[in-house]
Amino acid sequence: MAGELARLTPRDRLILDLLDQHRTLTTAQLVDLVFGSVGRARNRLNTLHDRGVLDRFRHYQRPGSQGWRWTLGPVGAALLAAGRGDALPRPAAVRDAAARLAMSPTLAHLVAVNGFFVALSAYARANPAVRLARWWNEARCREACGGLVRPDGHGVWADDARAGGRVVPFWLEVDLGTETLGRVAGKLTGYAALPPRRAYPVLFWLPTAARESHLHTLLTCDGVPDGVRAATAAVDSGGPTGAVWRMVGDRDRVTLAELPASAGDGGTSWDG
Repeated sequence: MAGELARLTPRDRLILDLLDQHRTLTTAQLVDLVFGSVGRARNRLNTLHDRGVLDRFRHYQRPGSQGWRWTLGPVGAALLAAGRGDALPRPAAVRDAAARLAMSPTLAHLVAVNGFFVALSAYARANPAVRLARWWNEARCREACGGLVRPDGHGVWADDARAGGRVVPFWLEVDLGTETLGRVAGKLTGYAALPPRRAYPVLFWLPTAARESHLHTLLTCDGVPDGVRAATAAVDSGGPTGAVWRMVGDRDRVTLAELPASAGDGGTSWDG
């Protein structure tokens, strides 16, 4: 174990931390997060897989083949546990967890949620004036919300290029089109119960422009709970950093940095 630890680079450690927090990432997502090229990513990820640091899986599809989904391997999970002072997990237990994840009915949703934040991170890597200052997974969100609501994720987007800086915390709800729009809209009820310091705008990220338009119309007609702000955008309208977001009731689309930080916050600070 000590020998393997000495072979890990800072980037390897970052990959382990990312997978520990977010469970699985695709090869393409890891390229955007920590590598500069697909070839370099494949070489290093395959090496870490051969050493048991990482594990991987993918599903059969035609035509072509699905990209690998990466997760912690037995050695990687043991290294993280040792670093925290926890009992080392059995290799069989780590492999079982990976198998359950591979067969989970929520896997596609998890990959989509992670993909949203990866897109923000990749944009920030290429544009030093902006940064993703926070990325929480669903479990961390649930803990912070006290079980009142279950966001898919939470982030803080900072744009230092704007006068005085601009910081926008947000909750994320990713829709894959598998639920009725009424049920999607109904998720806002829980956000109304959050304390004011957690009253961040709720972003609905939908799979198509048509579905986004229908949800926006529904939310505009029915209204949103008091103290809640919500915005909608669609995957096929561009990346999440572009001028694709529309606050409920508004006609114009704005960028993520132009969204209000909360129902009454100008977006210059957050709770850290």
